[in-house]
Amino acid sequence: MDQNTISHVIEFMEQFANITGLEPEIPNPKRYLWTDAFAVCNYLELYNRMDEKKYLDLALKLVDQVHHILGKYRTDNPKIGWISGLDTYEGENHPTQAGLRIGKDINERMPNEPFNERQEWERDGQYYHYLTKWMHSLNNTSLVTGDIKYIKWALELAKTAQSHFTYVPYPGARKRMYWKMSIDLKRPLIPSMGQHDPLDGYITYNEIQNGMKNLGLIESTESPLKREIEEMKDICQGLSLITNDPLGIGGLLIDAMRITQLIMKDGLNHLKLLEMVLDSSIVGLRSYIGDNPMDVPAEYRLAFRELGLSIGIKGLGIMIELIGNNHESSIKNSLNNRFNDLKSYMDVGVMIEKFWMDKKNRKTRNWINHQDINTVMLATTLAPQGFLKI
Repeated sequence: MDQNTISHVIEFMEQFANITGLEPEIPNPKRYLWTDAFAVCNYLELYNRMDEKKYLDLALKLVDQVHHILGKYRTDNPKIGWISGLDTYEGENHPTQAGLRIGKDINERMPNEPFNERQEWERDGQYYHYLTKWMHSLNNTSLVTGDIKYIKWALELAKTAQSHFTYVPYPGARKRMYWKMSIDLKRPLIPSMGQHDPLDGYITYNEIQNGMKNLGLIESTESPLKREIEEMKDICQGLSLITNDPLGIGGLLIDAMRITQLIMKDGLNHLKLLEMVLDSSIVGLRSYIGDNPMDVPAEYRLAFRELGLSIGIKGLGIMIELIGNNHESSIKNSLNNRFNDLKSYMDVGVMIEKFWMDKKNRKTRNWINHQDINTVMLATTLAPQGFLKI
């Protein structure tokens, strides 16, 4: 990454810090869990590259803000304090024990309110796939700082998410997952299951387990998330992962990147899973590109969804390098054809990045309405290693 690219990443992350009240800090900072998970990883990457403590300080400050804002009830909620109900001291020590709010502007739907699909997108609650993003950022924070409290918080969050988002629909049936839960995790707000949530959970739990081994917290034979991993593996069975949504495809490629690292780091036998994720990504990319999305004007495009795809494509190069350095010919032979198919789409990531780096495309209402998440994910696209590596 050249100096010009680093300068852009710094500029975008400074914008994010300013407009959300991270730095300089304002009385009521604007925190949003998905965006903040990417931002933490971006600050950690800047710290690793620049060796400037201010970026580590920003990452840790952001973690603290998220826990103290999204780990507590909203100011317009009659309940106060930590969502977990813990007292001040215990809440500080276990800020993720009852999950974390999304951070939407509008309060969650009350039990007596009718469901409105359009409004539900704007309402608060808890999303499983946002919680897994935060687990990932906490895991990376521990591995960069050496402070084990962050990965312990990730572990607590994983156990909470698994116990509240999964359920058995009827006796003898396989478990399923809710897509969105209430802030207190006592009722589902959207009972359907997110297409990639089980896969994301399965990989993230394995990532936490691997991180705990690297930090010397558990022995190689121990498994603090054994039950959760097995449950999620069972839910994954038979699910179709194919999507033509750019953010969804990007998420699959990011998951493929994490699976590859787990195989390389821990010898986990996830080759079949990696093949399935890559195959689904190829089908999705073929469908997405077939609609000529790059020809659509900026005002009709959602940058963060496209940038999610660009981030995933950036991981492809790292993935290929990791597999290429592996001495197991069976792994290489299994994946080479898939990598060759995916390489033909690498220009798509470049096109997306160049499009949104053009300042005139960042002046549309769609960009401005989602400025926080767009800015952070553009920075991640430019410097993806902090988010992609585990």
